[in-house]
Amino acid sequence: MPFMKRKPYPSDLPDAQWAKLKPLLSILHGRGAPRRVNLREIINALLYIGRTGCQWRMLPHDLPPWQTVYYYFKRWRDRGDWERINRELRIEVRLDVGKEAEPSAAIIDSQSVKTTETGGGSGYDAGKKVKGIKRHIMVDTLGLILALKVLPANVQDVNGARVLLEKVKGQCPRLQKLWADGGYTGSLIAWVQSVCGWVLEIVKRSDQAHGFEVLPHRWIVERTLGWLNRSRRLSKNYERLTASSESWVYLAMLPLMCRRLAKQQVRYA
Repeated sequence: MPFMKRKPYPSDLPDAQWAKLKPLLSILHGRGAPRRVNLREIINALLYIGRTGCQWRMLPHDLPPWQTVYYYFKRWRDRGDWERINRELRIEVRLDVGKEAEPSAAIIDSQSVKTTETGGGSGYDAGKKVKGIKRHIMVDTLGLILALKVLPANVQDVNGARVLLEKVKGQCPRLQKLWADGGYTGSLIAWVQSVCGWVLEIVKRSDQAHGFEVLPHRWIVERTLGWLNRSRRLSKNYERLTASSESWVYLAMLPLMCRRLAKQQVRYA
């Protein structure tokens, strides 16, 4: 599909941001006939769905056909490309601000999200009174995602953290310290030390505090969860597969990292 001039949507990647993402997509094409689809329009279509929360079949007609967009989403999901692109962009952002490629400290937290009748893998979070899924994330001190795991909402934070940290163990050679909230208190501290070799510090809210209080380190991961809330596709779980749920989180982080690399300010409609 040749590139078509059209009126841009607010979710489209500007030229400067697309220039940062394009090199990471150029290696995705394997053997076969030359690609006829414009990858920039595929990304713009996916960002439109993520930002607006529309159904696949409700994709505007001036974007590529929804079947084509879904094909690329599914293909890159199954190959782990969304996670890889997130990792490579994160490293670029860290190097751009003068940090090491891999972090020495991170923060973990979770977010319970209601599921829909089409969503799969749901459970009931009695604490939040939410029936759906729970996103367990680990971020660096810039708030960029290091690891992500989507599990049923009835999985407790401590157990979900173990699954999350088992996934990332060995991938962060410089990591030494983790911060988390009071929900991770207990046996997890010793488990993290013995299994992963990291120090887990619990950042608790003061008993004397009244109203809102910014807690050291914890605010970073909470800000990341706030970033994710800007994507209406993530407001509920519409996906049958947890791999798709995770892919939409990685997709939601792409514009933020590309914008930082392009050194552009955000403008939300």
